[in-house]
Amino acid sequence: MTHNTAVPVPAPLDPDAYNVRREPVRDGMQLAFVHEGAGGYPLLLIHGYPETKRIWWRNIGPLAGAGFEVVAPDLRGHGDSDLAPDGMYDIAAFSLDLHALMHAVLGHDRYGVVGGDVGGVVLYDHSLRYPGTVERQCIFNTLAPPLHELYAKAGIPPEDPPRETRPTADYFRRQASDADALLAELDTPQRRRAYVADMYGHRLWASPGSFTDDDIAFMTEPYADADKLRASWGVYEGSTGRKPMADVPRVFEQSPVPTLVLYGPDDHVVPRSFPDQCAVAFTECIGPFHVPGAGHFLQWEAAGVLNRALTYFFGDLRTTSH
Repeated sequence: MTHNTAVPVPAPLDPDAYNVRREPVRDGMQLAFVHEGAGGYPLLLIHGYPETKRIWWRNIGPLAGAGFEVVAPDLRGHGDSDLAPDGMYDIAAFSLDLHALMHAVLGHDRYGVVGGDVGGVVLYDHSLRYPGTVERQCIFNTLAPPLHELYAKAGIPPEDPPRETRPTADYFRRQASDADALLAELDTPQRRRAYVADMYGHRLWASPGSFTDDDIAFMTEPYADADKLRASWGVYEGSTGRKPMADVPRVFEQSPVPTLVLYGPDDHVVPRSFPDQCAVAFTECIGPFHVPGAGHFLQWEAAGVLNRALTYFFGDLRTTSH
């Protein structure tokens, strides 16, 4: 298979910059997803919170141009995808949807996966839930699986204080346990967007200056919708037992899938122990590699680094059948 060796210019801040499809995945619920580079090796890009498929706008074109079939969905309840008819927005529900998208809709038995934040947890579940489906994966700036005994044996100390009790985790506590009251306070589109904008700005998830005002406006626009913002907090409620889950997430065992681990150190939400924990959680760990000058949104902040890393990490798979 041949591919374009030119480096495509990243897409402008235009929601219509790429081909977006909508397809039913489960129970009639439709996922919206960017689909570029059909015929290349399939790469599934999984966004996190507070993100939509737009967080991949600097990656889709270059990866498609490098010979990959890029699939970048909005998770259920996010962006242009449907709200969930069963009201479930947990890790397993996301994973089940994505398997239906990749397997039943697009016809792929094997593919690569990339994810950060919530998308990184979905990635972990997905490759364990469907053994042999994910050939390789790349994870960055998320929570490592809760393998506390293994981490202790490796000499990795627990967080002190735990993440949920830190002053910077107020967003987590309210989204998980006080979501309806929080939404009532965010009673206009402007207030909802301003709340999400904080994650890209003064909360220092990202390296300072990584997002311009226009970038932030582009990322927050989908969250003006009150129902979508409320849905995006479902994964936090599920993680604390306040909402039912489609299934128990597959995050309580080591992963044997070859995994490239990247870490943007300018991140004030992901624990500093993330890289060391990943070296234990993934038995075939490549790295971990620190990416200077990047934080939580590594796919945007260090897009060129990530695009090149993925091109080489998955590169030989472009010549295999799929």
